[in-house]
Amino acid sequence: MARYAASIPVRFAEIDRAGIVYYPRFFHYFHIAFEEFFADRVGIPYHELIDRDRRGFPTVHAECDYRTPIRFGDVLRVEITVEKIGRTSVVFLYRLRRSAKAPVVAAEARITVVCIDMDSFRPVPIPPRILRTFREYVEKPARR
Repeated sequence: MARYAASIPVRFAEIDRAGIVYYPRFFHYFHIAFEEFFADRVGIPYHELIDRDRRGFPTVHAECDYRTPIRFGDVLRVEITVEKIGRTSVVFLYRLRRSAKAPVVAAEARITVVCIDMDSFRPVPIPPRILRTFREYVEKPARR
């Protein structure tokens, strides 16, 4: 199983009065990693997929567990794997660490997206070339 990782610096504007990243920002970091995954691994920038190919992957379900605060100046490592692939949907797992060397996961999210036709906003099968890439990132369940 492959694991994709994006590096994202925490900016001053992303922290709240308590001096930590405001919790909705985590979903922004996950989406940045998602866009980089498309450019780096799928081979097409996400905006081109939307504009040229008329396909998109909007989120239909999202959940996140927060484990440790993130602060201004941290350089995050956002890891992406795939938990499940359907005909039109994909469940991505995101693990956010405070740095590339941090062993502790600061947040973990499960986000379900659906492949849609951008003109009708109706679900469509995941294109084969994208599906092949997604399959490379499927995370196998841990052995017990």
